[in-house]
Amino acid sequence: MNEPITALMVSTTYPASTEDWKGIFIRNLCNALALRADLELNLWAPPGDMHTAINPATTLRESAWLSELMHKGGIAHLLRTNKGVAFISAVKLLMMLRSAYKRSASVDLYHVNWLQNALPLPADRKPLIVSVLGTDMLLLKLPMMRAMLRRIFNNHPTIICPNADWMVPILKSQFSELAKVVFVPFGIDPMWYAITRDCQTRSPARWLAVTRITRDKLGPLFDWCAPLFEGQHRELHLFGPMQESIKLPPWLHYHGPENPENLCKTWFPTAQGFITLSRHAEGRPQVLLEAMAAGLPIIASRIPAHEDLILHNETGWLCGKPEELSEGVKELETWPDNHRIGTAARNWASREFGTWEDCAARYVSLYHELIEDKRYG
Repeated sequence: MNEPITALMVSTTYPASTEDWKGIFIRNLCNALALRADLELNLWAPPGDMHTAINPATTLRESAWLSELMHKGGIAHLLRTNKGVAFISAVKLLMMLRSAYKRSASVDLYHVNWLQNALPLPADRKPLIVSVLGTDMLLLKLPMMRAMLRRIFNNHPTIICPNADWMVPILKSQFSELAKVVFVPFGIDPMWYAITRDCQTRSPARWLAVTRITRDKLGPLFDWCAPLFEGQHRELHLFGPMQESIKLPPWLHYHGPENPENLCKTWFPTAQGFITLSRHAEGRPQVLLEAMAAGLPIIASRIPAHEDLILHNETGWLCGKPEELSEGVKELETWPDNHRIGTAARNWASREFGTWEDCAARYVSLYHELIEDKRYG
């Protein structure tokens, strides 16, 4: 039997506890990778509950600083609220990452989440996997960012792994001669597939929105939904952390952040559907994958991340104006259409994404490709 691959996973987000909503997808991926007999995983990330087979790669000082950065909302949030602090934090983060990479000289491979975290990599020719999310597309628009990343990829056998199809042509146009670009979808926790929905007899009809509370993430949610929910026999329940100062309408039911287990057990089974009118740069929002796995129909704005995920009136409902939102709400409050779309969404999610163990297998296959391919060295 071949020796296990040793990999360093890098992430600047990780849930601090089982109640924390931030970075849950990273924990799920790492825990699935930790189950692999052909892999030894080292993790550089903020502190939190993790599988016993994972080797922490952060120092105590780094863990404390990353925890504080998470508490502040991360660098992306700081960029919206305090650009000076965000710049200082970004520089400090890159310096810490540089030290972490130097300490990990014995690993076989780097697996870096988010493009900016690859910038401090040493020119040691070690194979590199970079998981790319939607916010990375904004990063690529910054001056010199593309040139700096090309320099990194030129010094490493690299596979870039966006978590959404729509990012593939953009990344290929910028890096295809230096790196292979492979779409790698994330997985879904089996608990979402196990949900049995029962919303037929619920009155008033309950709709859900789960998102970080920012203007871009909300989009026109309040304006478009007001005629449908204010004084009507249906409710809109909003979940998520308040990251910008936004006045909430009195007809809205706001619950603050909610952990996935409670959403799964209490809210998704009894909801009529899920609404997102985001205008934010998205990859493939994990909560939408979970809604699809639960058989919960989604009404979504027409942005690339949603159009890449949803087939209109088959696995969900897409809308570009208030009238289309209204039409979708009314159609999905008819149980046969609700059941038809929800079932199609669940079947598609199971076939295309599977579980986190399936996702881990997709990544490990790429690990082996990079290490074993004689073209690299």
